[in-house]
Amino acid sequence: MILALKNISKTYQSTNKKALDQISISIKEQEIMGLLGPNGAGKSTLINIIVGLLQADSGEMQWKGKSIYSPKAIKNKLGLVPQEIALYPKLTAFENLDFLASQYHIPKNLRHKRIEESLKALGLYNERNQIISEYSGGMKRRINLIAGLLHKPELLIMDEPTVGIDIQSKQAIQAFLTKLNREGTSMIYTSHMMEEAEKLCHQVAIIDLGRILVSDSPKNLISQTEGAKTLEDVFVKRTGKELRNQ
Repeated sequence: MILALKNISKTYQSTNKKALDQISISIKEQEIMGLLGPNGAGKSTLINIIVGLLQADSGEMQWKGKSIYSPKAIKNKLGLVPQEIALYPKLTAFENLDFLASQYHIPKNLRHKRIEESLKALGLYNERNQIISEYSGGMKRRINLIAGLLHKPELLIMDEPTVGIDIQSKQAIQAFLTKLNREGTSMIYTSHMMEEAEKLCHQVAIIDLGRILVSDSPKNLISQTEGAKTLEDVFVKRTGKELRNQ
């Protein structure tokens, strides 16, 4: 087990809203775990706690079986791909990636090698000297992904990495993630795209109202849910058809 969360709870004091209620979840080494839920379910709060942007009110986090009391202790082992594009619009793609990689104190020659390899793998090498503000949404998403993994994290955490992009970029990212996972990288992956999660994830956890409703492989969840033919069917049966205005 690479990461285990035990009884994680979080309440936002400003609104008295309980965002997470006794969440327990485990991610195995070289596993892609999909974290699925409606808007406001608690997915982003959970991710922010894992990476240290928020502090849980209670609960325990373990890394490879050992309790950790601050995510800073495993900072260099984690990679984060946020839903928001976390890039400098007036810098080129290469300049963005070079600067971000330098924050992990990666030697210049090594980080340039990794940047070039990743740009080639995601079809952006020829556009490396183009400024980010001139990139399309799909191109920005691909650079956003590269930025989260140049330090070779053991666990890559992605919040909606393919939201709002073209089919070609989406397929390129999916293929890249599959290859990265086969090479040993574990992943936590949030998405509203059930078909994508069903295709990529070894395990999925459906979260709603701050609680884990169910967690298993997509195949098992489908077979165990009456009338379900797809992961989307499972999701709707578990979370309901009510619209969420959050």
